Amino acid sequence: MHELTPHYAPLATLPDQMAQQGFSVLDAASVAQWAACSLDELNALCADWNDMPHDQHLKDGGRYRRRRHSSFVHENGTLAPVPHRAHWQSLDYNALHGGMARWFEPILDRTLHQPAWPKLLSALATTANQLRGMSIRWCIEAHQFRIDTTDGIGRPTPEGAHRDGVDFVAVFVVDRENIKGGETRVFDAHGPRGERFTLTQAWSLLLLDDARVIHESTPIQPLGAQGHRDTLVVTLRANHFQDPAS
Repeated sequence: MHELTPHYAPLATLPDQMAQQGFSVLDAASVAQWAACSLDELNALCADWNDMPHDQHLKDGGRYRRRRHSSFVHENGTLAPVPHRAHWQSLDYNALHGGMARWFEPILDRTLHQPAWPKLLSALATTANQLRGMSIRWCIEAHQFRIDTTDGIGRPTPEGAHRDGVDFVAVFVVDRENIKGGETRVFDAHGPRGERFTLTQAWSLLLLDDARVIHESTPIQPLGAQGHRDTLVVTLRANHFQDPAS
């Protein structure tokens, strides 16, 4: 199947695109400029997607997803980690895995200490403040994902098209190896408009306004030998993390 290239936005137009359509896509060079880091600094993160633990919470019984998860707060220009916590979503946002506390192994200290890591998360919080027009306490959850073809196919979004119950979702592509599929689909949450494209460039970014759009990624299949798709997904929620009481 022919892969559709996304319409990459010039960095200067990101706020306008977010206002107009609720999402924007940046290429890797723009991401590096936006985060004030080099591509070499971004690529120094990539090795930490190897040898991650399996996701033990997949209700379809699959073994195709590996994952780590850590949480942070960004407030008044400062990014700080918070004590390790479960990932929780309501059934309203995740009908497959919602309503349960999902504990994942934390992101490794060596990853958090890479120069690019705080730059990426701080750039997201700064952009979120700009889009909201005020300085907000952002509760940030970061997820390292490896979707592989151990089961023949791998499902990046086994819950289907969804929202995450946050303010913003950032999806960074880290690597694609020996796969086809993994097409990204973004739909207007309140209308018929939608777009589809395949993110193939390492460190390209899809930024989503979670209240305005629904998103999903199609399954991946191997091209010859076993393949995988690595992503970094970061969510930002104003003032409070998602938990059963929120």
